[in-house]
Amino acid sequence: MNPEQIGKAYDQITHLWTDEGFNMTNGIAQHKKAMSFAKHRGNALDIGCGCTGRFMELLVSEGFTPSGLDVSSEMLKIAREKHPDIHFIQGDICEYVLSEKYDFITAWDSIWHIPLSEQKQVLTKIVESLNEGGVFIFSFGGTEEPGAHKDDFMGPEVYYSSLGTNGFLNLLIELGCIIRHFEYDQYPELHTYLIVQKT
Repeated sequence: MNPEQIGKAYDQITHLWTDEGFNMTNGIAQHKKAMSFAKHRGNALDIGCGCTGRFMELLVSEGFTPSGLDVSSEMLKIAREKHPDIHFIQGDICEYVLSEKYDFITAWDSIWHIPLSEQKQVLTKIVESLNEGGVFIFSFGGTEEPGAHKDDFMGPEVYYSSLGTNGFLNLLIELGCIIRHFEYDQYPELHTYLIVQKT
């Protein structure tokens, strides 16, 4: 599946994040930990921002100026209604040119949907768009080896890929990042997140 197809799948399931049953604290503690490493409070970017706005609100409260990027038009429609003062962009992170520099970037439960063949170039682009001392937090499937799969757990079929734990760690070290935190935060599930800082 390509990112455009992923966007269309997410267009069909916005209710999963707008229903009262969604846990709005999901990822908040992890983001607070990541923000504690940031040297500056300038521009921030939420890749795959979705529609809840919970990370936007946190970023604003912490002194950042956030913007959001998502491939789903329906997710962004809801996000813009909730937060009209925040800049949202519809785009595919594989193709979108990050023309600004950021002190903080998050890609929570998002870039695992990009093609496996695009993972390295997307992570490289993200790190290159960080200011010195900038922080990047993202979640991924903490598999032992690189791989990809599809499932229809949320309704429409969606695609997931991972470089594997060592693949992500090795790439980010090669890109000049310091690993600040690594955790299987929903163990024994493979949901994993990394906090890295650009030196």
